[in-house]
Amino acid sequence: MDRCVVLVDAGYLLGAAASLLAGEPSRSRITVDHAAVVAGLRERAEAETGQPLLRIYWFDGAPDRVPQPEHRRLRVMPRVTVRLGALTRTDGRWAQKGVDAAMHAELSELARNRACSDVVLVTGDGDLLPGMMSAKEHGVAVHLWAVQAADGDYNQSEDLVAEADERRVLDRAWITAAIQAKEGAGVCGPAPGPRPGVRPEIAAILSAPLPEPGAPARAVAPPPGPAPAKNGSAPAEHSGEAAAASGGKGVPTPKDLADLGRAHAVHPPAPPAHPAPSTLRWSSDKGWSDRPGADQPDTSGLPTLAQLTSAEQRWADREADITAVSGDPYEVGQVFARRWIARVGDQTHLQHLTTHYPRVPHRLDGELLRYAARFGLLAHKDDQIDENDRYAIRAGFWREFDAVPAPE
Repeated sequence: MDRCVVLVDAGYLLGAAASLLAGEPSRSRITVDHAAVVAGLRERAEAETGQPLLRIYWFDGAPDRVPQPEHRRLRVMPRVTVRLGALTRTDGRWAQKGVDAAMHAELSELARNRACSDVVLVTGDGDLLPGMMSAKEHGVAVHLWAVQAADGDYNQSEDLVAEADERRVLDRAWITAAIQAKEGAGVCGPAPGPRPGVRPEIAAILSAPLPEPGAPARAVAPPPGPAPAKNGSAPAEHSGEAAAASGGKGVPTPKDLADLGRAHAVHPPAPPAHPAPSTLRWSSDKGWSDRPGADQPDTSGLPTLAQLTSAEQRWADREADITAVSGDPYEVGQVFARRWIARVGDQTHLQHLTTHYPRVPHRLDGELLRYAARFGLLAHKDDQIDENDRYAIRAGFWREFDAVPAPE
C-alpha cells in the first residue's frame, strides 16, 4: 500500500522537547498543543515520504493504563490511535513499561500485512531495532526522526540511527510551533490583571502574586483572645506566651505549658474586655492556621456544581473537557467557576460566595480539586496536586468572578 504511518513514542518526543526547551526532561515543565503536534506530524510525514497518511499511532504510558485527559483528547482526533503502556514508580522515579514492546508489535504487524509503504518512527529506544529490521525485510522504508538534542549530541540509540533508511531532526523551530516551556516549575504564570471596573474584593485576590516555587510557607501567628479548649489544651491567648517560654519555637511543648500554668497560678491574667470571635486553631507542618468557628459565615447552603448539573450538561461537560480544556491548572479553575456561575441561578449564592475570598468554601474546594485531578494533575506527583498547582486552580476559580455584575 502506498501510504505512510507514523509511530510516536510520546515519552521520547515530549521528554526530549522538555530537555530542549526547559533544561530537564520533566513533561510537567512544558505545555503541549496536541492538535498542533498531530497536524505538524501529518504535514511533515506526507511531505517527506510523498505518501498520504494512513494513521498516527501515539504510544504513551499511564498509571494502570487508564487514559489521561491528553490521551482522551488525542484518541478522538482524526487518523490518531492511542496505545497505552503502564506507568510505574520505582525508587521515586516514573518509568514507562510495555511501550517499546507495543511499538515493536505494531511496526511488525504493519509491515507483515503490507499496510503501508513508509513508516516514520519518532523514538530513540534501541529496543525497536529488531522491529525496524523486520519492517525493512518486508519492503517498508523506515524514516527515523529525532528531537533536537539540548546538548547538540545524539539522544537516540546509535544502532537505531545506523539502521534507518532516512533520518531527520525535529528542530527547535518545529518543536516550539506546538510545545512551549512553562515560566515556572508547575506554575502557569501570574494571573492576568483584573479588567477595569472589577469589584475591589475580587481585585485583591487577583492582584496577589503567585508563591515562588520552593518558597517556605509562612506560619500564621496565633490571634489574641481565647479559643475553645479541646482535650485540655491551653487557650489561644496563652499560645504567644508559651511560644516565648519555649524559646520562640512557635509550638509549645507540654513542659512549656506546665511552666506557663504555674506562672498563671501566681499571677492570673486579667479577663479580656471583649471576647474574641470563636476561632478553631489547627497546627500542621506549615505552622498554625485559622479555621472559622461557629460564629463564622455558614457555607453549607452553597450548592456544589454536581447539584447544579443535569445529566445532559454532565455529558456535554465531559465532551468539552476532552476536546477543549487543556488541563492547565489556572484554566481548570476558570472552567469550573464558569459553569458554577452559569448554573447557580440564585444570585444570593453568588454574593454569599464572594464574601469568602480568597478561601474557596470547603464543599466547593474539594469538588474543585477532584475535578482538577481528572486532568492528570496528580500524575508524577505522589497522587496529590502540587501546592503551586492548587494555588493556580483557585486563582483561576476567583478570576471568573470579576465578570459577574456587582449587586445594585
